Amino acid sequence: MTKTNYLQITLRGLYFGADQRARQFRYSLLAFDLAAIVLFLVSSFAEGRWWIVLLDFGLGALLLIEFSARIYAENDRRRHLLSFATLADVLVISSLLLPAILENFAFLRVFRALRLLRSYHLLRDLRADSDWFRLHEDVIQRTLNLGVFIFVVTSSVYVSQHSTNPQIVNYVDALYFTITTLTTTGFGDITLQGPGGRLLSVLIMVVGVGLFLRLLQVLFRPNKVRYECDDCGLVLHDADAVHCKHCGRVLHIVTEGTA
Repeated sequence: MTKTNYLQITLRGLYFGADQRARQFRYSLLAFDLAAIVLFLVSSFAEGRWWIVLLDFGLGALLLIEFSARIYAENDRRRHLLSFATLADVLVISSLLLPAILENFAFLRVFRALRLLRSYHLLRDLRADSDWFRLHEDVIQRTLNLGVFIFVVTSSVYVSQHSTNPQIVNYVDALYFTITTLTTTGFGDITLQGPGGRLLSVLIMVVGVGLFLRLLQVLFRPNKVRYECDDCGLVLHDADAVHCKHCGRVLHIVTEGTA
């Protein structure tokens, strides 16, 4: 076996294997991506500092190494390269290595965490290793969807306004505007400037409010409950279901009723 083949087999084992070493490797990737998101939040308070530029460049180099290793481990590289997750990774790495050109795409690094948590292998690891995750998986997934939605909208506000709008100084200002807009509170003390800012405000109000309320409803009042049918094994059912939609068996779902 050549060194090239050995390296490829080793990487495939780490990315797609089922042993303890592979699980720990994928958990470390998730922690690394979450740290990248935290770095973006911190950098909004220290913009222009020399160490932020060096930190971004170092992070970009590490992400490029990980990205290259993942591509090398893939069996179907062409399909993987054409995926949306890969495109997001390329934009993330570019935004870190070329900040002067692609600074406004820095918020896309959040998609790495979303992609990893939705990965089949990572979900399989979490289900196997954590009873708490199995019990609350649906709530965790919905909370993640809501958090990513707010993060992406807030990041869009921040990267499009912080250099021209004196009211958007850091990420907290952008988050404050986003939450007041999505909840239709609208205090009016912060407004987006310029035609682009007004169009973004309209987009958040027209599209964002509906999605935000829908995500909240799904989180706090899910329309499906998890109950395994004894006959066919169907897991998700309507909250007020009496019979299994797949096989017709009578279900005994504990429920307080629905409005």
